[in-house]
Amino acid sequence: MVTVQALRIGEFARRVGVPATSLRAWERRYGLLAPARSAGGFRLYGDADARRVELMLRGLAQGLSAAEAASAALSAAPVGAATADTGDLALARERLLAAFGGYDEGAVHAVIDDVLAAYGLEACLTELVLPALRTVGAAWEGGAPTIGQEHFASNLIRARLMALARLWGRGSGPLALLACVPGERHDISLIAFGLVLRSYGWRIVFLGTDTPIDTVRQAVSATGPTVCVLSAFAPALLDAEGPALRRLARETPVLLSGPGVSDELSRRLRLQRLGGDLVVAARELDELFGPRPQAA
Repeated sequence: MVTVQALRIGEFARRVGVPATSLRAWERRYGLLAPARSAGGFRLYGDADARRVELMLRGLAQGLSAAEAASAALSAAPVGAATADTGDLALARERLLAAFGGYDEGAVHAVIDDVLAAYGLEACLTELVLPALRTVGAAWEGGAPTIGQEHFASNLIRARLMALARLWGRGSGPLALLACVPGERHDISLIAFGLVLRSYGWRIVFLGTDTPIDTVRQAVSATGPTVCVLSAFAPALLDAEGPALRRLARETPVLLSGPGVSDELSRRLRLQRLGGDLVVAARELDELFGPRPQAA
């Protein structure tokens, strides 16, 4: 990314490679930029503005409209985003867990809105939503909260993430086909992975839970994805599909993800594993299969 520090519009435009007229229009129409003011009243643009311009240009290059590209850029790097504060995020998780326990849909959305606005998509997913769901799941296994609260939390979060995923198949970027293997019914982390990958300019085809490998193969034939990512929490589910997965890998690159995938299982199935958390995995996938800059 271009590094800039408190530049006026002309120099900032030169550094980021976008005409000043376009930058002003993006700032006015979409709120893309948040310049500071000098003592003399001049707008001064910095690194956070440059990051959002970079994301905006990436979206436009992938075929998004200006409004869609700006929305994607602001989701990934919102105006005024702060460095993630662990104390604030811990309090947000407590608020979210309390909202789950009280079946309070409005409070759930309010907490998510606050963290999205303050810290952006990646922090909201990795520091708030997914850890809170893991806490609820672990507590339910120990006898509390009730199964109703666990279902309320997971269904509400899934619906909210799918709302963020609206139109994630549009554009002209590389295409990722995402699915859970047969028998796997946990897909929220896979949705979250798709959202982060979308912020890198990828298009997403999402098949969801418990998808037969033949169905995945049909979708591969119809869409011609750049890569197919299959998720599982239980290693046995992947083991059971080993021959079918290897046949699928002859038609398109197949990568495995999820807690059920170990290095040993990956070697046994002869399929690549996406390691790390979902943000690391999205970056790894983008480095492996994303578009490369054209030579000058």
